[in-house]
Amino acid sequence: MHVAIVTLFPELFEAFLRTSFVGRAVERRVLDVTLEDLRPHGLGNHLSVDDTPYGGGSGMVMRPDCVVSAMEAAERKLMARGRPRRILLTPQGRRFDQAQARALSELSALTLVCGRYEGFDERVRYFADDEISLGDFVLTGGEVAAMCVIESTVRLLPNVLGNEHSLREESFSPECGGLLEYPHFTRPVSFRGYEVPEILRSGDHEKIATWRRGQARARSFARRPDLARRRGGK
Repeated sequence: MHVAIVTLFPELFEAFLRTSFVGRAVERRVLDVTLEDLRPHGLGNHLSVDDTPYGGGSGMVMRPDCVVSAMEAAERKLMARGRPRRILLTPQGRRFDQAQARALSELSALTLVCGRYEGFDERVRYFADDEISLGDFVLTGGEVAAMCVIESTVRLLPNVLGNEHSLREESFSPECGGLLEYPHFTRPVSFRGYEVPEILRSGDHEKIATWRRGQARARSFARRPDLARRRGGK
């Protein structure tokens, strides 16, 4: 997978792209990342990439000419066939979820554009394909959101995780019916008065599977009733 990242702070990604399975994916060339610094695409002596909004108001707005120039420059450097899917990281985007992560993992190339200040000039949206938000809250910039999108997407690629079977039964997976994952336990059997459920120590795999399905449904109703209702669970 080829990913171009347009950002005012490329240094924020340096450690991220060297660490854990994302770092391994880069080393194995499963993931190719191009970091495009937005600042050199700025204007004037200070290389400004933002300006005051028309109509008044507080804050500064990211200029369309600077942002689109950086997007196009990043994509020229990316070793990808065809134009990548362009995604803006913004609170106004659709909420990111596991289904979107799976859809993105099937693409060969992405361009992630990190917003700052009061956001993008509206005309930037005419040059993008999608907008993603992590949820109903606001971050200072889109860099953390871009890292979340990369990590959740790259882990779904073949030969990235050490144990790919772990992808089959996890929260939001088809194997879990899109619900939250069931509880997990390991040693010790007893910890400060809390015990590992006896059924998990029984060796009866059919009963364990039934218990886990019930726990997943109960946990989803308790913590995410929206998921449970959407899946029609009881």
